[in-house]
Formats: sequence, C-alpha cells, structure tokens
Amino acid sequence: MIALNILLLGAEMLVYFGAMLALFRLRGTLGIGVFFCALGSLHFMETYLAAAYYVQLPFSVSLSPGSVVLFSGKLALLLLVYIREDALVARQPIYGLFLGNLVLLALVFLLRLHNVVPAPGVPADIAFMDQLGALAVWSTLLLFIDSIAMILLYERLSSRVKRYPVAVIWATLALVLTFDQVGFFGVLHFALDVPLSAGIGGWVGKMVAAGFYALMLALYLDRFEMAGDPLRPRIADVFDTLTYRQRYEQLEVTSRLDPLTGVLHRGQLEPLGRDLVAIARKTGRPMSLLLVDVDDYKEVNDIHGHATGDAVLRQLAGAISESLRQSDHVVRYGGDEFAVLAPGVSHTSAVALAHMLNGSVTALALPDGVRKQTLSIGVATLPEDGQTLTALLEAADKRLYAAKAAGRNRVTGATGDGGLSDNG
Repeated sequence: MIALNILLLGAEMLVYFGAMLALFRLRGTLGIGVFFCALGSLHFMETYLAAAYYVQLPFSVSLSPGSVVLFSGKLALLLLVYIREDALVARQPIYGLFLGNLVLLALVFLLRLHNVVPAPGVPADIAFMDQLGALAVWSTLLLFIDSIAMILLYERLSSRVKRYPVAVIWATLALVLTFDQVGFFGVLHFALDVPLSAGIGGWVGKMVAAGFYALMLALYLDRFEMAGDPLRPRIADVFDTLTYRQRYEQLEVTSRLDPLTGVLHRGQLEPLGRDLVAIARKTGRPMSLLLVDVDDYKEVNDIHGHATGDAVLRQLAGAISESLRQSDHVVRYGGDEFAVLAPGVSHTSAVALAHMLNGSVTALALPDGVRKQTLSIGVATLPEDGQTLTALLEAADKRLYAAKAAGRNRVTGATGDGGLSDNG
C-alpha cells in the first residue's frame, strides 16, 4: 500500500506539472490567461487536501498531495512565469488568488444568513468553508512572501551558478518550500491538530517534489523555450512553414533584433525606452539606463580582421545579455556600444550591475591572440537624473564620456570625478 502511494504521488506530479507546462507553452496561441485560470482553479482543492487529505509513507510519516504535488508545483510554475516573462506577470495570479479568497470569505458570510432549504439527502452545512476560506487566505499570503523570496533567491543563485540550472531551481524551491512548510503547517497543527508526523512527511515530500519539478522545469526551458535563440531549429518548424501567421510572428521577432549580435537593434531603443519610462513614472519605481562602450574593440578589428571582430562582438553581447534579468533589455546602440534598460533598478544597484557586466566581459575566453576586453559605462536613473528617455540618455552619455576620458575600464554613476569607479 505504501509503495502504491509513492507511485501515485509520482504520477500525480507528472500529470499535473506536464499539463500545466503544456498550457504555458501554448500561451502564445491561447493566451496566458488560460494558464492562469487553470492554475487558480486548483487552488481551493489544494487547500482542502492540505487540511484534510493525507497519505501514508514509510517510517510512520504522512503527507498531503495538496501541499506536495499542487502547492510545490504551483510555486515552480510561478518561477517559470518569472523566468520567461517577468515579475509583473508573475504577480498577477498571486493577487488574483488572494482577492478571490477574500471574496470567497465574504460570500460565505452572506450565504450563512440565508434560510436554507436542503436538497434531499445532502446536508445544507457550509461551516467547513469557514476554516478552508481562512486557510486559503493565509496560504495566499504565504505564497506572496514565498514568491518574493523565490525571485530574490533565484536571481542571486542564478547569477553565481549559471552552469547548473537544475541545482539552482532545486535550491531555490527547497529553501522557499521549507519556509512555507513552517508557516503553513504551524497553522494546521495548532488550528486543526494535524500531527507532527504529517509536517515532517510534508517537508520531506516537498524536498523530493522540488527536485522533480526542478528537473522537469530545466528540461522544459532547454527543450521548448530556447532562451535567447528564437529561431533555433526544431522539428515543429517543418509545420511552421505551412502557416502564414507563424512565419509572420517569427519575422516580427527577428525584425527587432540586431542581425550580428542577436540583441535588440537601435530602432527599438526609443519606443521601448519611452514605454519603460512611462511605466516607471506611473508606478513610482526607478528605471536605470546604462550606456556601455567596449574600450579596445577597434584594435581587434584592426589587428585580427572583421571576421574575428564580429565573433568577439557576439561574445561580448552574449556576456552582457546573460548577466541581466529577464525583464532587462539590451540594445546595440552603435558599432561597439550597447544600451541596457533596467526597469525597477535603483541607481546604486545599476552601478553594481555595471561592474558585474564588466566582470563578465573581462572573464570571457576570447579567440587566440585577442587580449581581454573591458568596458566603460555611464549610468543614469529615473527619477534623479531626469523624467524622460532623452534626459537619461544625455546623462548616461556624459558619464560614459567622463569614464573614457578618465582612462576607460570604468563605471561612472554621477557627474564629476567623484562618480568614477575603476574596474581594473
């Protein structure tokens, strides 16, 4: 019986996560709202199972599929939304779940005031909704905290351990799920007298689920999302050529990219930058702009030829892109100049980001004979440096010029020598 429970839990994780990944993959066709609706429709079942439905495991411990299968999977799916979309999109289902639970509590309160005529053979008792509704609200509050912590952890770990995505995702999920288990099980234990063995079993199950979901998530991202390479060949491309709409969508994507470096081309800077500035002003959040110049790139072309120069420039653009968040944007601003738009990033963090970019570029293994490359970077931030894209560009350009004039390989975050920071 215990072996059967373990097999069934594995099958449940595979069915649930596989189905949700399929819906996420189809977001371009069906819309991401379909994915969010499916995610939200299981929230009440998840809470009910976590409170009332447990299965036996070895060593006299038990766990709930609601916590291990559904909640752990939901957290992994929200991480996927953040990785492939951004934090603004990832927070939408969290707000929706929380507000929906508040509405549920209000409706239950009003329903209890009715004079009820029970259906034959069915008791007209909704008292269980009081506990479940309160648990759902508490679990969603925890989910909000979990999601913030998960994003911060993932950003920190992924920036340091880029080569092992499964380990990064597992560590992120494992740490956040441990915190959540303490917070949620504590309420279950004191309010519903759920035994400690269920808490221990739930934590062990969540750690295993984190590994299972991390593996599936990494495989999905590698196989289907193909980050940074929108036209990587696939078998499905044979069928794409039969559909005008799909060909048009691919053309639309590639038309925004610089053909040499694969980052956004200069024409995308103004419309994208103005939109990000407008959002930053409306929300009251900062928005930073980095102007990046490769210090000795002309020397690479002069000594090694343009073919090698092009290869080096592609490496530099790739290093810059890989050092940024999914919500940041890289634009090829000129021949060997790039602009980085970083929404939600304060000035201090943007200066730190600039140093990290230079470190990533300096660490590159370049073609034989090409000496290491360095960057000069000017940083400007809304609102302190201006309220328009033009003002930010002017401020960043002046600081970039100051960095180059001061000897290159520097980050300038303020006008004057006091803002210079040597990278060397």
